[in-house]
Amino acid sequence: MTRTLITGGLVITAADEVHADVLIEHGRVVALAAPGSQQWTADRVIDASQKYVIPGGVDAHTHMELPFGGTFASDTFETGTRAAAWGGTTTIVDFAVQSKGESLQAGLNAWHEKADGKCAIDYAFHMIMSDVNEATLREMPKLVEHGVSSFKLFMAYPGVFLSDDGQILRAMQVAGETGGLIMMHAENGLAIDVLVEQALARGETDPRFHGEVRKALLEAEATHRAIQLARVAGSPLYVVHVSAQEAVAELAAARDMGLPVFGETCPQYLFLSTDNLAEPDFEGAKYVCSTPLRPKEHQAALWRGLRTNDLQVVSTDHCPFCFAGQKELGRGDFSKIPNGLPGVENRMDLLHQAVVDGQISRRRWIEIACATPARMFGLYPQKGTIAPGADADVVIYDPHATQTLSAATHHMNVDYSAYEGKTITGQVETVLSRGEVVIDQRKYVGHAGHGTFVPRSICQYLG
Repeated sequence: MTRTLITGGLVITAADEVHADVLIEHGRVVALAAPGSQQWTADRVIDASQKYVIPGGVDAHTHMELPFGGTFASDTFETGTRAAAWGGTTTIVDFAVQSKGESLQAGLNAWHEKADGKCAIDYAFHMIMSDVNEATLREMPKLVEHGVSSFKLFMAYPGVFLSDDGQILRAMQVAGETGGLIMMHAENGLAIDVLVEQALARGETDPRFHGEVRKALLEAEATHRAIQLARVAGSPLYVVHVSAQEAVAELAAARDMGLPVFGETCPQYLFLSTDNLAEPDFEGAKYVCSTPLRPKEHQAALWRGLRTNDLQVVSTDHCPFCFAGQKELGRGDFSKIPNGLPGVENRMDLLHQAVVDGQISRRRWIEIACATPARMFGLYPQKGTIAPGADADVVIYDPHATQTLSAATHHMNVDYSAYEGKTITGQVETVLSRGEVVIDQRKYVGHAGHGTFVPRSICQYLG
């Protein structure tokens, strides 16, 4: 194992910004010191002058190879984690899926089979519970013990993933007792299905109607209901992919009461809108995801929530489907368009652009993209920071470089970019994962199988 020294950079964590040299050995950060103050020797020296030295990103919401609507997300764990590395993310937390009638363990085993030995960066799993029953409730504590400490439930997708309020309450009760964290897809799926049926009956089939039937009020109602169920159960709650200002208000009200309620948003809700869904010639299908994109006026509430800590995490919900042959399944019926956007490669850059634009500070950038997701999902301080003892997941970031996002240059296995033509200030230059260089001066030098499964402890914001 080589000894690496990173010199001359501005080290940015959620807590500090300091010019420091960083010494790495045996895959871990060993020490930080004032520039040039130590006569350290190393096998490899990386000059980070005029650059930022930041923790590798932690993307706590990805869906590699997810089955959906008769097809599969187009990124495998190999292609998706390679793309993540290109974008400065060094840990993903993906969602293993329990199939109806199967055990949680069987779902987890299936996702290990997909991922083990194939990832370029480290990975962990959440568990999607699509069948809450006596047997699966008994399994939950065992999964927590084995490092899968978060469970996703759905108030949407009747007949596929939806859990009713009674099932949700029971799962929350078990989570509250065992230290598990319930992650909630908060949309009123039964009401949405009525609106979908009515829209199609009126001949409203274009992609823009996907956003129109998935009303912001139905996201807010489900968020409110999830919060109240969590209060009854005495359990914490993490609401995924918050997109509507009304849902942010529900989270803010709960947090003002001191409740252990947390919220995540995604870059697509911060940078895209229903204008994209309305693009002509079926181009809007590229932007179909759930929760849906909202009118632009919702963006201000999301940014404000990130600044006030009513929203704590920005993840991608990376779930790519190619336009050709996959998104096109919904031509003539928006309800058949596979739901999901590519983004695992773009998150760190887009959030740095928000720093440049004055929406957030540099430290808040690292907090919402690295440190807080690591704390939220029991990975900190192994992940999410640069400190002695932490894994040497380190990114050399050039804040002065400019780049234009495009499908022609990205590394995700998908035939379009949701941010095609957008110019960004800032670019990943070099990426280390556990001390090994994965991206070297904008060249990929990693390999499938370097990434290892990381068991997680419980949410560090509880107890």
